[in-house]
Amino acid sequence: MSDKEKKQPEPPEINPYLFPLMLGLMGLWCLYDGWFTTDPEMQEHLLFNKVCSVILLVWCVVDFFRTWRAEKRHKAQNDDGEK
Repeated sequence: MSDKEKKQPEPPEINPYLFPLMLGLMGLWCLYDGWFTTDPEMQEHLLFNKVCSVILLVWCVVDFFRTWRAEKRHKAQNDDGEK
């Protein structure tokens, strides 16, 4: 076998904004269940959903800006290295 046949293909890259997106979606779900739902079965979970919505949405915003700054810094380093 040649070296090209032995070489494993690289795994696909995952978008760095996937985690903040998931946090935001879960936060929006908890926001709806905690603040806007009229389902009587959800009344016992209101406090949990209210607290989770605040935590998840704040975490989403913080992680989004951390990822954005890291991507910007990484791009700037790669642009400097090419010149």
